[in-house]
Amino acid sequence: MTRMQMREAINLTLAQEMERDPNVILIGEDIVGGMGTAGGPEAIGGIWKTSTGLYERFGADRVIDTPISESAIIGAAAGAALTGLRPVAEIMFADFIGVCLDQIWNQMAKFRYMFGGASKCPAVIRFAYGAGRNAGPQHSQAAYAMMTSIPGLKVVIPSSPSEARGLLATAIRDDDPVLFFEPKALYAMKEEVSEEEYLIPFGHARMVREGTDATIVTCGQMVGLAEKAADELARQGIGCDVIDLRTTSPLDEETILDSVEMTGRLIVLDENPPRCGIARDIAGLVSERAFSALRAPIMQVTPPHTPVPFAPALENAYLPTADQLMAAVVRAVGYPR
Repeated sequence: MTRMQMREAINLTLAQEMERDPNVILIGEDIVGGMGTAGGPEAIGGIWKTSTGLYERFGADRVIDTPISESAIIGAAAGAALTGLRPVAEIMFADFIGVCLDQIWNQMAKFRYMFGGASKCPAVIRFAYGAGRNAGPQHSQAAYAMMTSIPGLKVVIPSSPSEARGLLATAIRDDDPVLFFEPKALYAMKEEVSEEEYLIPFGHARMVREGTDATIVTCGQMVGLAEKAADELARQGIGCDVIDLRTTSPLDEETILDSVEMTGRLIVLDENPPRCGIARDIAGLVSERAFSALRAPIMQVTPPHTPVPFAPALENAYLPTADQLMAAVVRAVGYPR
């Protein structure tokens, strides 16, 4: 075990998967250079420093800087995947999905379906997402809810360095297109991570905390906030299950429903705005499949239905807080039957 940042865990996984399988290639804008560097062996490895050293180790044929064109990056990844390669494409910010949405939505997501299962598209698209870095409304959105609604895609949101490591290895080996959303606010997060190869299966949520009074469901950078709130609530005598979804497609419905059947209360914490988001989706699932178990209304803790503010004070007010989450749990636990 080695203590490392999330960006380092991602870098280690990319290196090991490229070493293991010569068909794995990296493509993206400034993944060799970045931040004004000239590229080459001295390059920092992109603006997030997740591909540092890979150009020197694997060469220009497998670590490919592209023009500033998200549609070209994803189009190239889709074509490469159809030929048998396993491209890992990087889009700097998840907000740029709009530029390459046709390639993802109408092409990659539908290849297997349109060709009757005769083809596969083993491509991974990595995105940096999320608020909390004062990057403005066009660089701070949590776009994974929108992409979860598209059939044919797998959607992954890691919450820590070790989670990013295990989930990324699984994504690269998967035969379907995987959208891998990395919380950019957590790139510098550190924890003990195994350097040995390991995989985290998709569709299996992680039980982060256990309790009998309420169920908190969340993902990505909100997991740490949920842990903090659950620990404080435990000191007040309220025990919570905290579920880290890991993947929103496939969704681990069984873990969610089993927990709600036990606790009778559901609080969904999500970084997406409330309309048509993950919180609404999970609330609908539980309302339909576990309504008789509910002892209180389902609570949803999300940002308001607005763009992400640029001003630091406004962005802080936009993001959900531990206090808001704790208040929702207390309301649910105290709700009169």
